[in-house]
Amino acid sequence: MENKVGKINIAVGLSVMATFMMYGFLLIYMRDFHPDKEAWIAASHIGAHFESRLAHVHGNLFSILNIVFGYLLLTLPIAKNYAKWVSRLALTGLLMPIGILAEVYLGVPFYLVLVGALSIIVATILLAIAIWKMK
Repeated sequence: MENKVGKINIAVGLSVMATFMMYGFLLIYMRDFHPDKEAWIAASHIGAHFESRLAHVHGNLFSILNIVFGYLLLTLPIAKNYAKWVSRLALTGLLMPIGILAEVYLGVPFYLVLVGALSIIVATILLAIAIWKMK
């Protein structure tokens, strides 16, 4: 059986990236074309507008990380146990930008942001350790 750990990271990473790219186009619309764009721009450095921009940037960054991690997991001879944990934690890391949007639009508490942030950090550390231990 061929090892496919990492494939889902690439697929999910690309899908989430496309979603956050479209969200970025919405932000551009709000800034440049919306009838009330002056008010939106005036408030863009505080509160929900600032948080929305953070979600857009982190959503694309964490998507890229999932794509890169997935590629590394597919191509490098990383121990299966490490590979599974890195894959799952990197995917869980996507909760950070999703959690930011959930805070802004749904009033969800910040817990998803913390879980996602810790997950992507641990995934990065585990991947580094796994690569260091590779034979």
